[in-house]
Amino acid sequence: MEFTEEAIVLMMLGALLGVCIISRALDGAGLLAASAIGSIIGFLGHWTWLSLLIFFLLSASIATRWRYEEKKRLGFAEANDGSRGWKNAVANGGAPAIAVLLHDAMGSPGWGAIALSCSVAVAMSDTLASEIGVMDSRTRSIVSLRVVPTGANGGMSPTGMLSSVVGSLILAIAALGLMADDFVWSGLGPVVIISVAGWAGCQVDSILGETLENRGYLGKHSVNFLATSFGALLGYASFYII
Repeated sequence: MEFTEEAIVLMMLGALLGVCIISRALDGAGLLAASAIGSIIGFLGHWTWLSLLIFFLLSASIATRWRYEEKKRLGFAEANDGSRGWKNAVANGGAPAIAVLLHDAMGSPGWGAIALSCSVAVAMSDTLASEIGVMDSRTRSIVSLRVVPTGANGGMSPTGMLSSVVGSLILAIAALGLMADDFVWSGLGPVVIISVAGWAGCQVDSILGETLENRGYLGKHSVNFLATSFGALLGYASFYII
């Protein structure tokens, strides 16, 4: 039995919602936001693009629940037992969805896959850096390099930095495996571009967190959205420059 692309997208959306409900990765509002974002990416992009977003969501859920009780005791855990809401879904998935919307509106000029991948790589890099790096007390400011409290906005630790690199690299490898035909580069070119963009976006997130979020100009989710948008812009630029 052969399925149309639209049918595949619908099945993937159903599977996404089912997994999120069972794992409690998203609350009710988060599920609605994820459904809207997933529909945009799946129907206006491609089902493989949607699969990359699902891969990130599942990976983020695993990272969030890693040593969750310990993080909760220390005050570093996500609220609602790790379930993320609509703001988190938009913060991490909004920029990829906007990139796909613009890519489709411009007549699919070819940069959509790399822009989406770089944007999601930022989210993956930042999530692993935050959820794993927060357990490392060797934290310094990314701006001044002074010692700061563990979990502080703009703080970085050796474990967090390594996790950010690994997170962006894992996402880049997944993107190549799922979307190789959508990239204009051959070989490992997309992996290098996506992993570098993901790591760079994670550092932008930290800088914005220390300079603007700590001063009350931006909230956590606004910082995440700007960082993932930066990743999408890097992907867009790489399409025309590299």
